[in-house]
Amino acid sequence: MSAALDGITVIALEQAVAAPYASSRLADAGARVIKVEAPRGDFARQYDSIVHGQSAYFVWLNRGKESIDLNLKTAADAALLHRMIARADVFIQNLRPGVTDGLGFASRSLRDSNPRLITCDISGYGADGPYSGRKAYDLLMQAETGLAAVTGDQDSIGRVGISVCDVAAGMTAFAAILEKLYARERTGDGAAIDVSLFDCIADWMTVPFLYQEHTGAAPPRVGLQHPSIAPYGMFQCNGSEQIVIAVQNEAEWRRFCEQVLQQPQLGADPLFSSNEKRVRERARLDSVINAVFNTLSRRELLERLDAGGIAYGFLNSVADLCRHPQLRRVSQRIPGGTVQVIAPPARCADGSCVLGPVPSLGEHACSLREEFAR
Repeated sequence: MSAALDGITVIALEQAVAAPYASSRLADAGARVIKVEAPRGDFARQYDSIVHGQSAYFVWLNRGKESIDLNLKTAADAALLHRMIARADVFIQNLRPGVTDGLGFASRSLRDSNPRLITCDISGYGADGPYSGRKAYDLLMQAETGLAAVTGDQDSIGRVGISVCDVAAGMTAFAAILEKLYARERTGDGAAIDVSLFDCIADWMTVPFLYQEHTGAAPPRVGLQHPSIAPYGMFQCNGSEQIVIAVQNEAEWRRFCEQVLQQPQLGADPLFSSNEKRVRERARLDSVINAVFNTLSRRELLERLDAGGIAYGFLNSVADLCRHPQLRRVSQRIPGGTVQVIAPPARCADGSCVLGPVPSLGEHACSLREEFAR
């Protein structure tokens, strides 16, 4: 069977994380993705060299692509890229604001020349507004959007431990491109997409935003608890082993009281009779829970949680993730060898999952120059 995006050509003038995330997922879906790099290469190639000499980020985000290195300040290479885009379906770029315009690759002019083209510009702050010309990276966006202010514990703010702003922008761009490709099937027209890291995380910050707007205060930083649901967080059983539990609704709360705490009367206690009340009385509630959990071994606690149908998990390390029984892996070819990586999260009905190889810098330059010579 052919892949969903067979026949779709994507030109990706990209670097780092956000745009490569979007284009790699298009490649996974069967699109032909041509990655255009500067002569020195995507700087993410040099983030580290831990995967048999390759960067972990680059291995993750550049599978299934062809690579060509171009010096777009030269007339010949700029003309070559124009010919490539003229035959493409999608053009993605996330260079520093203003760079593509200065090089003669403004998205609007590209669509004027190729009306079926879908362009996707990814930036820190978007195409307009007072910050539109600023450079932006993931940690800066975590700080600017208030994400860092709601991450951590009461004593200190923290960074989300992965490049969540870049990933959010890449996911958003991927979804928007698919939407516009579908629309083009009906209209025949291309489209302009503008995705910013700021907008993506601002959207994800809607719940803290609404709390601030309607109560005058953002949800507090509560570490491994949930700021607006209780009980939902980390607790300790006898022997200092840590477990994370989640009670999401009133039926679960009553079962938690009956089966786990074995205090059925607590389910109707006026202090804890709604989620909002439990959040307000979190310290008192945690004291009740800890008094029970501290008397139970891990095995005893898990038996009670299972009996009550209460969701739980363990506070795993990354090493624990690597040997997690639920983790799926697939083989990935990289320059110089093969490695095991985490499988894409969307599972195919036929069980197949084949990832394209990660290209070396300029690996396809000769064949692409010949293909697009005129």
